[in-house]
Amino acid sequence: MPSFVHASIYLPHQESSNELIQSLLEGKLVLPAIDLVGKKAAIFSAGILDNFLQEEFLHGNSGLETEYHRPLHSLSSGEQKKALLNHLLFGKADYFLLDELYDHVDHQGQASILATMQMIADSKPVIQLVRRQKDLLPFIQSYFWYQEKQIQTFASAFEFHQYLDAHLAQNSFRPIPRALKTIVAPAGPLVQMKHLCVSYDERPILDSIDWTIETGECWQLMGPNGSGKSTLLSMITGDNPKGYGQELYLFGRKKGTGETVWEIKQYIGYFNPVMIQHFSRLDNIELMIVSGCMDSIGVYIKPSEMQLRLAKEWLDYLGLLSLKNKPIQLLPAAQQRMVLIARAMVKHPPLLILDEPTSGLDDASAALVIGMIEQIRKETKTTVLFVSHQQEKGFEPDRTFELTASATGSTGAAATI
Repeated sequence: MPSFVHASIYLPHQESSNELIQSLLEGKLVLPAIDLVGKKAAIFSAGILDNFLQEEFLHGNSGLETEYHRPLHSLSSGEQKKALLNHLLFGKADYFLLDELYDHVDHQGQASILATMQMIADSKPVIQLVRRQKDLLPFIQSYFWYQEKQIQTFASAFEFHQYLDAHLAQNSFRPIPRALKTIVAPAGPLVQMKHLCVSYDERPILDSIDWTIETGECWQLMGPNGSGKSTLLSMITGDNPKGYGQELYLFGRKKGTGETVWEIKQYIGYFNPVMIQHFSRLDNIELMIVSGCMDSIGVYIKPSEMQLRLAKEWLDYLGLLSLKNKPIQLLPAAQQRMVLIARAMVKHPPLLILDEPTSGLDDASAALVIGMIEQIRKETKTTVLFVSHQQEKGFEPDRTFELTASATGSTGAAATI
């Protein structure tokens, strides 16, 4: 029997995992009954992965072995994580320190990572930093909560889970604000694809996709890392030139019949967590929501009184009106996501695309975001397309569209829940 202990440390999302990792490595933070002094850690984190990506950018080679020797930056985030873990396996570390092990990783990838970690756990201690209860590794023996540079210890897994459940946020939103004007999509399906195929440099991505999205539906788009979810979304938003010459119909028009990208985008509200990187650090949350009225990144003309009033209504809905002049980067992650979703919804678009809206959030923050999405579904006529490879508690789509990867390109199948 191993003489060491495997531990998990739960972090509410306002806490920095980088700060916690540094405190553990420097011995400033001590875990009861776990001795890390003088021991070398194999660190699995987004920061470490960024270092390899930077190395590839500067010198052309990341130093990580990847499948088919593909560049690291060309892989999905889940595939990048698997490459990093495989690299760490061959190091001479005394223990493994894991941060957000499963974030952005599909079910198949999670199963592969779990099998690897179970093998590692037989010979080396594992410390897992986690923000979602469902991500806890099954062999964990000790449970901690980290907040304000303090560690709280739990006597058992039962006590630990009870404590987390008690801290999940309860949603208490007001009614969804109305749009300034109603955007009505042309009659018929919002999106229709018939035998859609996409390939890049003779590498097939999508193979004969048939998918129709009707007004008022709620879909979840699923599929493993690298299966073409992002490519499929780019076809719907009109950004992908591969749609020309194919049976792709967007809001009543066949792709390539004289429409502009902006004519397509007027019907779409779009959210992705990385969008925040496109905004200036000085953009306050009031103007960010106003920019949704203008379909722009930032505000370059003076907003109208009606637009400012609508932005205030959304901030009041979110409970953030008193912070309207605050830069979004200074908000907690859940509030950042909700501001960006409000920006996407400010027009009440016929189609709202939510690309990984809960990725990287803790349980309480994810519950807040899901609560907002469910309210949008109930109180508006907006069709929702939710993109994630995992099921979220409290979110119940009408239908799913799942991509299945193959050597000839991913195929797709629709199913009713």
